[in-house]
Amino acid sequence: MKRHAEAVWTGTGKDGKGHLTTQSKVLSETQYSFSSRFENGIGTNPEELVAAAHAGCFTMKLAFNLQAKNHTPESLNTSCTITLEDGAITNSHLVLKAKISGISNGEFEELVKDAEQNCPISKLLKTKITVDFTLNG
Repeated sequence: MKRHAEAVWTGTGKDGKGHLTTQSKVLSETQYSFSSRFENGIGTNPEELVAAAHAGCFTMKLAFNLQAKNHTPESLNTSCTITLEDGAITNSHLVLKAKISGISNGEFEELVKDAEQNCPISKLLKTKITVDFTLNG
């Protein structure tokens, strides 16, 4: 399976502007700029997209892990914060709130750790990855 996206940019790094389009068209000429990346401008930015990808990938991997152990979550809610420092992503911090009946904290922690280490986006990122979680049965 292959997926693709396109970035178009015009102008300089600081004064230019661009847009992103994904294969699915969920993003379709979605604007991004210096302002949306490094200030509070309107539009998206690469780090926000990485955060969304990591939260989504980790959560889906965890759902598959739970399914393999015959657990069906009522809900898995994951947020991700990407830290960009000195031109590098230095941390991806996931915060998970899970509602699952019939699973021990120990078993759940094991499945979370596996998802943290083995979701494809975690494997792609060459950075520190941390996860905080709460489990309510």
